[in-house]
Amino acid sequence: MSAAIERLEHLWETPPTLLGRLSTVDHKTVGIRYIVTAFAFLMVGGVEALVMRVQLGGPDMHVLSPEAYNQLFTMHGVTMIFWYAAPILSGFGNYLVPLMIGARDMALPRANAFSYWTFLLSGLLLYAGMAIGQAPHDGWFAYAPYSDRPYSPALGLDFYALSLIFLTISTTVGAVNFLVTIFSLRAPGMLISRMPLFLYSTGTISMLIVLALPALTAGCVFLELQRNWGFHFFDAANGGTPLLWQHLFWFFGHPWVYVIFLPATGMVSMILPVMARRPICGYVYVALSTVLTGVIGMGVWVHHMFATGMNQMAMSFFAAASMTISVFSTVQVFAWIGTLWHGRMVVTTATRFVIGFIALFIIGGLNGVITGFIPFDWQLTDTYFVVAHIHYVLIGANLFPVMAALYYWFPKMSGRLMNERAGAWSFWVMFIGFNVSFLPMHLAGIAGMPRRIYTYDAGLGWDAINATVSVGAFVFAVGLLVSLVNVWISLRQGKPAGANPWQSDSLEWSMPSPPPVYAFERIPTVATRHPLWDDHDEYADPRDERRLDHGRYTLATSAADAVPVAVAKMPEDTLMPLLLALLMTALFSTLLMKALVWALVVAVVGALAMAAWLWPEKEKTA
Repeated sequence: MSAAIERLEHLWETPPTLLGRLSTVDHKTVGIRYIVTAFAFLMVGGVEALVMRVQLGGPDMHVLSPEAYNQLFTMHGVTMIFWYAAPILSGFGNYLVPLMIGARDMALPRANAFSYWTFLLSGLLLYAGMAIGQAPHDGWFAYAPYSDRPYSPALGLDFYALSLIFLTISTTVGAVNFLVTIFSLRAPGMLISRMPLFLYSTGTISMLIVLALPALTAGCVFLELQRNWGFHFFDAANGGTPLLWQHLFWFFGHPWVYVIFLPATGMVSMILPVMARRPICGYVYVALSTVLTGVIGMGVWVHHMFATGMNQMAMSFFAAASMTISVFSTVQVFAWIGTLWHGRMVVTTATRFVIGFIALFIIGGLNGVITGFIPFDWQLTDTYFVVAHIHYVLIGANLFPVMAALYYWFPKMSGRLMNERAGAWSFWVMFIGFNVSFLPMHLAGIAGMPRRIYTYDAGLGWDAINATVSVGAFVFAVGLLVSLVNVWISLRQGKPAGANPWQSDSLEWSMPSPPPVYAFERIPTVATRHPLWDDHDEYADPRDERRLDHGRYTLATSAADAVPVAVAKMPEDTLMPLLLALLMTALFSTLLMKALVWALVVAVVGALAMAAWLWPEKEKTA
């Protein structure tokens, strides 16, 4: 081992103690924690879904009471949409983005650790309500006036609102961190036009989060003020309007659809060219389509509200925007198909999940576009047709790419390959189970089965459909379980992966697996879009300028052309992100109990903790 590598390890390593694990700000550790925690929430939400499917497996079932069903229905939706779908992508982003751009960490490492702890603790706060029998029961959308105190007198909706406000802090901090990292730490030569496509999707959704998430935060603040402090934002009898909640919620809610699938499409655009053994077709068009999806996605939220009776001209505008946005997804689909068509496909588990995703994405896109037609939407709104669509988007266009990414990047994260035979079984069982479960939901919706019902009478024509849906759900769960067991066994017994088992083209594969704590011995340089497929020596450093081994340093570059402009100092490990997250948990808990004096005390202590966080520290040197 060279002296330089010893210095880098000394500078970047985290002590293998409990204190070290709690204080680490290493993006790789944070990313894996995000992934593991999001999968845990996926399992919890999945169990909730299976219990509901038992209740709906036949007519006049009494497994759940109406109230228990509403609580499970709400917790399932909230968990999957907020605590699984976006955080799982943040986990892969945290781990991969610095490695893809040739940096040694995220731009704001302490904020990165803080975003994880607040994500975890906000989810625990939500489930604390369920543990004491105070789960929300108003659906993941919490429509007013049912979410107001007279109709929901328990604390369930307070847990909902405060947990979501807590989570929005985490998500916003993470989004800002991604934007700063992508635009300031790219390796020299990695122009905007040479970035991996995963960075386009991650950067786009980060901007969407910054622009759209404040609407959800404001809506939840308004809801808490109305429920507990005498305000009337959504109370029509006192000058408010329930429609305000829908506008606030869906102004956030539809961009959130792209937040939970655009990074997944970015993953596909990274994996598919490697498995096809050729560069992606239409790189520029895929990049532009990704960004334009985010831009137009900010202007389609009213298509969730066509049944509310708004102005026809306004609804026509949003219907047109809803159909226009499908063009950009179509561009990406044709680019993926063209890449496969002209390539020499290597069939792996990741390849199967990618191709399965493309098929499901097309179905989910088509059944979503037709709901942009106002008369069609009026017929099928609040039926199981919409449930089918949202699951094709949320599972088909999120979980299947996530599974592809898991099989593709697991060797990089762990140093071991997953079992391909078990992976193939997992894919086929999941793919068949998914379609058996969710394809018949379209027929249930067309047959008139409404959403959000906890039971139904026999003889309505829904019995066989619901039995099939429930069987498919359990088959799908078995397929997912096979992959989780595969992960567990592969961590211990998987074959060594080597640095680049897939012969990939991006920078994260240029280092050992798993990566060293310092990632890059020298900050690399980039000459093309495919650094590992060209003849350029990324690590040539004749003047030894990019080793940066005398402190926790990485290279800062210009936003557009990635020209070196400074050496960025990375902070040391610290417990402050965890401490501040715990203080925020205490703050939201005191607000839940209306203990305003204690809330003020916690807020003051939190301000002091932030000051300690920002206090200048002595730099660790080699």
